[in-house]
Amino acid sequence: MTFGTKDLGTVKIGKDLGIYGSDAILNDMTLLGVGAGGVSNGTSQATTFGGIGTGYQYAAWKGQLAYTTPNMNGFQATIGLMHPQMFNVEQSGNSAYQDRMGYEAKASYSWTGDVAGKVWVSGASYEITGTADNTGANGDEVTISAWDIGTSVTSGNLGLVGYYYDGSGNGITALGLTGLDVQDSNTKFKKRDGDGGYVQATYVIPTGTKLGLAYGVSNLDEASGETATTMVEKQDRWTVAAYHPLTKHLNLVAEYSQIEQEAHNDNKNEYDVMSIGAILFF
Repeated sequence: MTFGTKDLGTVKIGKDLGIYGSDAILNDMTLLGVGAGGVSNGTSQATTFGGIGTGYQYAAWKGQLAYTTPNMNGFQATIGLMHPQMFNVEQSGNSAYQDRMGYEAKASYSWTGDVAGKVWVSGASYEITGTADNTGANGDEVTISAWDIGTSVTSGNLGLVGYYYDGSGNGITALGLTGLDVQDSNTKFKKRDGDGGYVQATYVIPTGTKLGLAYGVSNLDEASGETATTMVEKQDRWTVAAYHPLTKHLNLVAEYSQIEQEAHNDNKNEYDVMSIGAILFF
C-alpha cells in the first residue's frame, strides 16, 4: 500500500519493484517485448528478459518500506529499507544470505518543455553472510553495493536514453548474482565486480509506429585469484524494433536482437532472437 500527501511525500509498504535499477528497466523499449530472450550467465532461457543482463541489472520485486519526498520543482528522492534477500552468488547455484535489511535509494530531476527529460542516480547496499553448508565462506560477511546514473530525453517524436551502472560484488544480470567467489567453507568471500550500460534511440514515424535501436552491454570481472574461468565476462546485445499502436489498447511488436556472450576463458556464445507479437493493455 501507499499513503501520503502532496506536501509530506509518500510512504510505500509492501512488495514492489526495487529502487536501484528501476528506471533502467522502465525506460527500456523492449520491456513489454522480448529483447535478449533470456540471457542468464551464458545460457539462453525461454523467457522475455528485455535488456536484463545486457545493459542493466534486474531491479526485482522486493518487500520494502520506502519513503518518497514531495516533487520539489522536478526534484524527488526515495529511500527504502528492503527485505533481506537470498543471493545466488555462484554460477553453480550456491547461495548466501543477508542478515539485515538492505538499503536502496534514488534521486531524480525531471523537466518539461520542447526538450523534456529526466536524469537519475540510484544505489543499493546489502550485507551478505556465509552459511555453514557447502556454500563456503562460513560465517564470513561482506557488503555488496551498486550505483547507477541515467537520463531519458524526448524532443518531438525523438526519444533518447543513456544509462550506466557499476558496483562491487554486484555480479551480473541481477544484483548479487554470481557476485562472489566461494570455493569452500574455509574461504573468505571474494568479490566479482560488474558494470555496464545501454544507449537507446526511438522515433515515431507519421503512421504512429515507433522505431527503435538499442545497444547494451554487461561486464563481470573475475575475483582476486581467479584465472580464465568459465564465468561469463561480457554479454552484449543489439536490438532493432518496431512498435505499432493498432488500437488504444493493442500494440503490434516486431523485434530482432543479436546477442554475444564471452567467458573469461575466451569461450563464446552467439545467438539471434526474432519475435513478432502483440501487447494488450487493459
